[in-house]
Amino acid sequence: MHYTPIERYGVVGNLETCALIADDASVDWLPFPHVESPSVFTRLLDAERGGHWSIQPVTGGASQQTYFEETNVLQTRFDLEEGELVVTDFMPVVDDPAGDDADREPERALYRKVACPDGAVDVRVRIRPRFDYAREQPAIRHRPWGIEATADDRRLGLSSTATVRSQERLAVATPTVEAGEPQWFVLGPGVSGSVDRNVCQRRLEETIDYWREWAHDCPESGCLFAGPWHDAVVRSALALKLLTHRETGTICAAATTSLPEDVGGVRNWDYRYNWIRDAAFTTQALAKLGHVAEARSNLEWFLDRCHVDEPGEIQPLYGLHGETGLEEETLDHLSGYCDSSPVRVGNAASDQRQLDVYGELVEAAAEAMRYGVAFDANDWAAIREIVDYVCDVWDEPDAGIWEVRSEPRQFVYSKVMCWVALDRGLEMADDGGFEAPTDRWEDTREEIRDAVLERGYEESIDSFVRSFEAEDTLDATGLLIPATGILPFDDDRVQGTIDATMDRLLTADGLVDRYEGEDGLPGDEGAFLLCSFWLVDALALSGRLEEATELFESVLEYRSPLGLLAEEIDPETGRHLGNVPQAFSHVGVINSALYLGYARQDDRTEPDPRGFEGAVHDFE
Repeated sequence: MHYTPIERYGVVGNLETCALIADDASVDWLPFPHVESPSVFTRLLDAERGGHWSIQPVTGGASQQTYFEETNVLQTRFDLEEGELVVTDFMPVVDDPAGDDADREPERALYRKVACPDGAVDVRVRIRPRFDYAREQPAIRHRPWGIEATADDRRLGLSSTATVRSQERLAVATPTVEAGEPQWFVLGPGVSGSVDRNVCQRRLEETIDYWREWAHDCPESGCLFAGPWHDAVVRSALALKLLTHRETGTICAAATTSLPEDVGGVRNWDYRYNWIRDAAFTTQALAKLGHVAEARSNLEWFLDRCHVDEPGEIQPLYGLHGETGLEEETLDHLSGYCDSSPVRVGNAASDQRQLDVYGELVEAAAEAMRYGVAFDANDWAAIREIVDYVCDVWDEPDAGIWEVRSEPRQFVYSKVMCWVALDRGLEMADDGGFEAPTDRWEDTREEIRDAVLERGYEESIDSFVRSFEAEDTLDATGLLIPATGILPFDDDRVQGTIDATMDRLLTADGLVDRYEGEDGLPGDEGAFLLCSFWLVDALALSGRLEEATELFESVLEYRSPLGLLAEEIDPETGRHLGNVPQAFSHVGVINSALYLGYARQDDRTEPDPRGFEGAVHDFE
C-alpha cells in the first residue's frame, strides 16, 4: 500500500484538534473533537482501512503545498493543462471554546475551499469516514443540507455548495470548478446546515487575520531572531501554537500517534498528551517570542500540578484536560504507517518514575515568580513539599527523560534536574521570603552536585556519561548540564562532553543520536532532532559560533517543504520519522536561533536568554 512520506504532510488546526493533509490534498488524519480524541480519518495509520477525504482533479497532476504567509492556513495547488486548481484548508479558531452558542458550533469544523483561478477543472471528491480509529464504519445518509455519517453516539456532518451523493460507507462529489465560482466543503460534528459562500469566505479571512495577529512581531528595539532564520522561527512558533489547547492552556508533544521512529518496527507512541518537560521547554520558547498569554496559561497549569496529596503522584504526562488515566492500548486492527505496528493510543509512560520532571516543574514555578506571578501560601506549601520529596528520592533509579522500557537506572540527567529542583527552590524561598528548610536543601543540593561530578563524569573519555552504571556510554542530555547552572560553559568537563558528543553521537550530516546503549526495545531509531539543536546551543553559548552556525544551517535543511519537523530524521535517507509536528523539534529551532542571535551580538545588550529572565518580551 502507498503511504505519503511524513515530510509531505501539512497540518491545520483550531487549538482543539489538528488535521494532517497530504500534498495531494488528502486528509489522512483527523481526530474529533479534540486532538487526543479518536480519529474519523485514519489513513495515516492504515492506507486500506483507515478512511480519508480527498479532493483532486479527475485528470491527476503534480501538486505542491504552501501556507498563507504567517498563518496555519494551507493551500494545495495542482498545475494542470486545463487550469490551476487550488484547495485551501483551515479550521476557524473559536473565540469561546466553552460557550454553548449553537450558531458558533459549525466553526468547529474543517473548511475546504476548492477554487480555479482560470479555466475549469473537473474534480473528484471522496469522503470515507471511519470512526473510532477505523473501528466503526458509519452509515452515510443524504440530508437536505448535505451528508450525515452516524455510528452509535458518534456523528459527523458534511455541508457543501457542490452536490454530494451518499453511497454505502462513502460520500462522493464530482463538481466542475470554474473560475470565480469556488466550491466549499465544511465537515464537523456540529455541522447540520446549508453552506453560505460568503460566510465561509469571511471565516477564511478571519482565520488568516487571527494567525497573522498572533504571529511573532519583532520589537522596535531589534529582534534577536532577525536574519536568515527569522521565517523558520515564525513557522516553528505557529506549529507550537497549533499544539496548544485553547481551553486548558496545555501543550501536546505532537498532533499524531504511532508514526514510527523505526519504519516497520515497534517504536510507535502516542504523543497527543502534555508532558511536563515538553511543556516547560515549549512555554519558554513561546515566552521568548513574546507570546506571554500562552506562557502564563501553561505556567498556571504547572502550578495546578503541584497541588497533590503526595509529590510521588505527579505524572510525567497528562491528558490535555488534566486526565491521569492514560492506559496504553494497541489497535491491532490497524496495520500501522508503512506496516509499523503496533499502533498505540494512550501512553504507559504516564506510570513511569521520571525524576527529572521535578526539576522542570520547580524551574517553571521559579520562572513564573521571576515574571511577577504571585504565589500564595498554598502554592508555596505544594512546591516546598516537592522540593522536600526530591531530597528523599534523588538517589533512586528512574526511567529517565527518554522513558526507557528497560530496568530503571541512575541517569545523570535525572540527578542534574533534581539539583535544579533544589537550586530553584532555594531561589524561590529567598526571593519570595518563604519559610523553607534551607539548610537541608543546601546540603542535598551539594550532595547531588558532588555525585554528578564524581559518578556522572568519566575521565577516561573526558565526558559526562548516560548513567552512574554506564562508564563509557554517552547521552545527548550531557549537553544540557551547563544550561542548568551546575557548571559553566567554559568548564573543561563541559567542553569535553561537547567534543565527545560530536565524536560519537554526531552523524556526518549534523544530526545527533539521543544516546548509546540499550533501552529495552528492539530495533533502531533515527537521529533525534532536538539533540541536534542542543548541540547548536552548547556550541553557541561556549563561544564556538562558527561551528554552531554551520550545524544549525545543516539541520534546518531537513525541514519539510512547509517548514515542519517530525521527531527524528533517518540519517541515511533524510526521511522524517516519528510524530509530527513535534513540539520538541520546533522548540529547538526557536532556542537555537535565539542563542545564535545572542552570541552574534557584539555588545551583548540583550540579557542571557537561557532562562525566562532572558525572554525577548516581559509578561507586562
